[in-house]
Amino acid sequence: MPLKTALIVGASGLTGNILLKKILDSKVYDKVYVYSRSSLNIIHPALEEKLIDFDALHDAVPAEDVFCCLGTTIKKAGSQEAFKKVDYGYPLKVAQLQSAAGSKNFLAISAIGASSTSSIFYSRVKGAMEEAISALPFQQVYIFRPSFIAGKRKEKRIAEEIALPVLKLINPLFIGPLKKYRSVSAEAIANAMLYYAQHPETGVHVIPSDEILKFS
Repeated sequence: MPLKTALIVGASGLTGNILLKKILDSKVYDKVYVYSRSSLNIIHPALEEKLIDFDALHDAVPAEDVFCCLGTTIKKAGSQEAFKKVDYGYPLKVAQLQSAAGSKNFLAISAIGASSTSSIFYSRVKGAMEEAISALPFQQVYIFRPSFIAGKRKEKRIAEEIALPVLKLINPLFIGPLKKYRSVSAEAIANAMLYYAQHPETGVHVIPSDEILKFS
């Protein structure tokens, strides 16, 4: 089977960094492009790091599979407008450029409850991102909707550090229809993204949090 090419956006984040390492270890791709604002300091023969300013991005790379792990918080972004730029504007811009360049498969991390009609701003932005990307002419679009993402982040998030031990205790209580609210590890999300990239089915597919849990 011929090797493929990939683009990862958001590889400096928790899930994106795990995904990058898994993709490089998989030996499925002979070329892996990464968009980043600063160097990840990873050396690998298949890796080509592109230091970019998303606001000035106008070109695409020759990647069959595009993995979008971009995401922030309103607190970290500084405002709702800045949050929307990162979680809606940048993913859509990359998707538009890559779609026009012939990329076949777009895989993006969204969030549980995403809906363009939600009364919650965060969920509304995520839903709008999903709809905009799903409307582009990719052969396959995979949207991953995890619940709370567990993992050790580079930046300190006090609320998450407090919540994680509690969630670990109550996760088993979420059964049946409530299972989708269990916290899910960043590694499980990365595993799921890599799996669906290698088992593509034409169309738009939403992978809910309880399905992602199966990749833990």
